[in-house]
Amino acid sequence: MEIDKAIRESDDKRLKTKYNNAIYVIQRALALYSTEEVAFSFNGGKDSTVLLHLLRAGYFLHKGGDSCLNGGLINFPIRTIYFESSSAFPEINSFTYDTASSYGLQLDIISTDFKSGLENLLKANPIRAIFLGVRIGDPTAVGQEQFSPSSPGWPPFMRVNPILDWSYRDVWSFLLTCKVQYCSLYDQGYTSIGSIHDTVPNALLSICDSSRKEKFKPAYLLSDGRSERAGRAKKFSSSITGQFSVANSADGEDSHENSMLVASAITVGDEILFGMVEDQLGPSLCKKLHSIGWTVSQTAVVRNDVDSVAEEVEKRIATNDMVFMYGGVGPLHSDVTLAGVAKAFGVRLAPDEEFEEYLRHLIGEHCTGDRNEMALLPEGITELLHHEKLPVPMIKCRNVIILAATNIAELDNEWECLIELSRSCGLLSIMEPFVSKCLTTNLSDVEIAQPLSKLCLEFPDLNIGVYRKSRNGCLVIVIEGKKQARIGSATEALCKKFSPGAFSETNPVRDSAHL
Repeated sequence: MEIDKAIRESDDKRLKTKYNNAIYVIQRALALYSTEEVAFSFNGGKDSTVLLHLLRAGYFLHKGGDSCLNGGLINFPIRTIYFESSSAFPEINSFTYDTASSYGLQLDIISTDFKSGLENLLKANPIRAIFLGVRIGDPTAVGQEQFSPSSPGWPPFMRVNPILDWSYRDVWSFLLTCKVQYCSLYDQGYTSIGSIHDTVPNALLSICDSSRKEKFKPAYLLSDGRSERAGRAKKFSSSITGQFSVANSADGEDSHENSMLVASAITVGDEILFGMVEDQLGPSLCKKLHSIGWTVSQTAVVRNDVDSVAEEVEKRIATNDMVFMYGGVGPLHSDVTLAGVAKAFGVRLAPDEEFEEYLRHLIGEHCTGDRNEMALLPEGITELLHHEKLPVPMIKCRNVIILAATNIAELDNEWECLIELSRSCGLLSIMEPFVSKCLTTNLSDVEIAQPLSKLCLEFPDLNIGVYRKSRNGCLVIVIEGKKQARIGSATEALCKKFSPGAFSETNPVRDSAHL
């Protein structure tokens, strides 16, 4: 059988693994259900074209190889469903009918909507399972497994997804390795095909030439599979980044002058909770956020447990503009940060081919190729933050940024990259920085308590904190805000409540001066 032979002769180990796994799913389904009880949903797209040929190979192997050949061709008795639509590209329709003719498909053409068509089809036929070309990352893939019952409210059948874990690159590796025909639109720059109303060629494949006529490279030359759906129309909704657009606009400078952006930091690590390791990154991260005018609402340390991480993230993303996480990232069983983030957002981990490529360059053959756990990222919500100073991109999941730093030097490098990215593309708002004044006094807690409480009421826009460096040491009062004049006014108001010389200003640059 030509498909099986082409894969066996290929040097692509990853493709062979993906192929074998898909064939296993197909053979398992064919063992569970009779031929009359299964169907195949074909739409003429690249994914369903891959699935067609996998089914041909799977059926060939299920029937024992050469015994199912008929004059050199494989009998393909699996019922094939095609939902014909007036908004489909003519090229899709033509390819579908040509393919059906070439491979002897039993084509059931349905012109109604998908749900109604399925209901009628299942009433008239004993179909119990349908093969689908769904891949992780598709809008309909969330929550599905290789065998998933149909959703509530739909007619009952088993969804069989043999290529669920295939990437964009895997799809094209298969089609090109097996040298099978695919819809001609993919050679015209289309990378994901919907209807004629919501699909255009992918701009990332655009070619500029002297004729000024827009041309496009074929779909298989798209370098980043994450951009597969860039040619599909999207319904935009507000997101966390929308909050930052005003702050990064020169015209909006005054409008956000007194606004406050709030962040929190989550550390994942049993070793910190057990007292074995001291968290040095948290305080440093707080200082860095403070330096760009952000308020840190909370820092938290959670266990290496998916549910604990998910619970903390879920609480923080709703009340903070940005959540920073570190710890628990890697290949070990205790590295559960990404899984916790995925659970908090109600998505699952999915293979990311672009991130895996970075890891492959970084750790070489230590990547298994077929299932690199470190390359599983929260599906549909992940953005990779690229910078030339980083060996691998940082990971951003909506308003969560996951840092890979394990020490201060690495954190400094990642932070520098974040700031540069923020200045170029508005990743983080660089707000008006906080300024502060630090005072020391020998006054007792009792003497200063009430005047400080009144000061807080008089200056609600300022942060006024008090602490001691040691039990018998001086009281340290920190007055902090965005306006130097306000801090000066608060300092003056406090000093008037006591006799002259009660406070000394401490300054790391200048000598202390009595007030």
